[in-house]
Amino acid sequence: MQTRTAVLSDIHGVLPALEAVLAEPEVRAADRIVLTGDIAAGPQPVRVLDLLAGLGERVVWVRGNADRELVEYRRGNVAAVPDAISAWAAGQLRADHLDLLAGLPLSLSLDVRGLGKVLFCHATPRDDEEMVVVDSRPDRWREVFDGVDEEVRTVVCGHTHMPFVRLAHGRLVVNPGSVGMPYGRSGAHWALLGPGVELRTTDYDIEAAVREVVRDSSYPDAAAWADYYLRARATDADALGAFGPRDGRAGTA
Repeated sequence: MQTRTAVLSDIHGVLPALEAVLAEPEVRAADRIVLTGDIAAGPQPVRVLDLLAGLGERVVWVRGNADRELVEYRRGNVAAVPDAISAWAAGQLRADHLDLLAGLPLSLSLDVRGLGKVLFCHATPRDDEEMVVVDSRPDRWREVFDGVDEEVRTVVCGHTHMPFVRLAHGRLVVNPGSVGMPYGRSGAHWALLGPGVELRTTDYDIEAAVREVVRDSSYPDAAAWADYYLRARATDADALGAFGPRDGRAGTA
């Protein structure tokens, strides 16, 4: 059973944000680092993947929808992907990167001290892109938990880039927020598990990070992308307004 587990989600290929989190003493000391998806779809995909792969077995990987889309697009299984930067990032990856991402699981479970059996996924345990947010209705949480082992009392997800902790049908649901594409407030967001749950924010030099991304990335719109996402210009209200209707609430009375 692991004593301390650091959870990093939605890195989205932003190297300076990832480096800042990995430098945190609690992350350096953690028994495991769990990545809950959307790792490479961003301006520095190769350097992010190489850094994480170099950490070896201490890192546990889960697939996100953007990870799947990179592989599908690069291997010709789909004609297009939703975001321009994903199409560009897919073209940067080596064969070993594609093999790594293609082999990632949809979800996995680990025992964490104080929390017992914890299930890690990207969006929901059954799908890598369906939507749940902090105020999703109870029936929605019951739906997405259908089939989850009764022993699992904590579910950790990502996908919406906004940190929260809530109870849903007796299970604790944790979203660590996004390392590289935060909504609502800047900084690199992550979580520390064991024996409880701590939502963390790592502050780093955003101005220097924007300059680094622009200097390092060959993505044509890297400056605009970094300005918007690293400075968290999308508010939490913006994100909830966009994501909320996609959790099925619009079809309820």
